[in-house]
Amino acid sequence: MTTSSTPTGNNTAAALRARIRDVQEAARGVTALYPRSYILQCIKEDRFPDELWQKLGEFGLLGLSIPEEYGGSGGGVLEITALNEALALAGVPTLFLVVTGLARVPIARHGTPEQIRKFVTPTCTGETKMCFAITEPNAGTNSFAMSTLATPDGDGWVLNGQKVFISGARDADHMLVVARTTRAAEVKNRTEGMSLFVLDMKTPGIQLTQLNIQVETAERQYMVFFDNVKLPADALIGEAGKGAKLMFEGLNSERLLAAGAAIGLGDYALAKAVAYAKDRKPFGKPIGSYQALQHRMAQAKAQIEAARLMTYNAAERFDAGEDAGAHANMAKLLGSQAAVAAVEAALQTHGGYGFDRDYDIVTLWPMVRLLEIAPINNEMLLNYIGEHVLGLPKSY
Repeated sequence: MTTSSTPTGNNTAAALRARIRDVQEAARGVTALYPRSYILQCIKEDRFPDELWQKLGEFGLLGLSIPEEYGGSGGGVLEITALNEALALAGVPTLFLVVTGLARVPIARHGTPEQIRKFVTPTCTGETKMCFAITEPNAGTNSFAMSTLATPDGDGWVLNGQKVFISGARDADHMLVVARTTRAAEVKNRTEGMSLFVLDMKTPGIQLTQLNIQVETAERQYMVFFDNVKLPADALIGEAGKGAKLMFEGLNSERLLAAGAAIGLGDYALAKAVAYAKDRKPFGKPIGSYQALQHRMAQAKAQIEAARLMTYNAAERFDAGEDAGAHANMAKLLGSQAAVAAVEAALQTHGGYGFDRDYDIVTLWPMVRLLEIAPINNEMLLNYIGEHVLGLPKSY
């Protein structure tokens, strides 16, 4: 086995908790101004929560994980994961924070100083927004089978292809795209020939089609088409054909951000369940005193706390430059399962009222259930753990 948790000294653990606490206290200052009702109104009006996003920028929260020399607030993925948890805990989950955090990692780590200032720095204040595009209709989870192709064109590139399930593409100013610069059939190793490019969304040749995804979030999902999209030389991040490693660094951070959102949503749902269970007295005493309901909520809470420990352990490893792949996968797996358990407990506790949208319980279910499928489905996470942690034969 290759993975184990490393005991953390008391001083280090206290410092870690302080980093998380500071971020989440600042986040509460924002969600007090823009609570759950604000997000639900944005969803109803099909508009991006610009006021919330700008306030996150004003508080310096969008700059988390970006060095101060590039206009950020410092810290690492741990801090932005803590932010994601805090927003979800307030009932204000923000998918754009996940895709922004993911897209910025490869640029901040492997881009030139000029690229970082051009593409990353403006995102720290909310001046610009960035989304991420990797999934393709015919490739799905097998990203190495993608067919979107960037070909040399003078000093730049021309991009052709198609992506799907791209969160927030309509509202983004830039998009980090994973494309092949060598076709899959022409490489010996499937990880070769992949590259990362940053696109200006106003570039001619980009077309968006909104998907009818039934999840309560202000960020919509899109099919994106690239038809002879011309890219300048500085659109390429890192070295051409060597983007797979950069891509996985970003994907590991995405899994941690998703885990943060999951545990926050789980606690949000449980808080509503507990409040209702204390107040509801059909037989003269609170239904929260019934073990059948109480145990289900307690079990979900235990799952959330276990997922939280794994999530921040993985984030700490990621920020330290360690191989955090296994831990990030475990965090996303445990976090999504805990969130589903919590919402299921809340639904059961509310009974029929749980399906009344005014109680805001059933509205949570599609999102937490989606977290078991994306980013990356839990079955693939288990495949990774089985192969890379337990040393079992490859299963697919």
